[in-house]
Amino acid sequence: MKVLGNSLHIANSGKLIARGKQTPVAGAIVFNSKKKKIGKVNTVFGPTKSPYISINLFRSTNRDNIMDNYGEKLFVSNNNKKSRKRRKSRRNN
Repeated sequence: MKVLGNSLHIANSGKLIARGKQTPVAGAIVFNSKKKKIGKVNTVFGPTKSPYISINLFRSTNRDNIMDNYGEKLFVSNNNKKSRKRRKSRRNN
């Protein structure tokens, strides 16, 4: 897992805003410092060297714990690529 950045606050929309150290891939799974899944990367905005990251939190995530741990390190999964299976074309020869 790679370090994503630090959590800042929860926006009015319910998304967690974090300050990143690098630009993550949209849709990547985000983990807290205890290695528990907390959400997915929604939007990346701001400067490219240290962007702000909007994270959609999972319903199972306890928002009170996140609010108590501002500045907590967040991590992102290494496997950011989704595997796509190609269908084999059937030709009638």
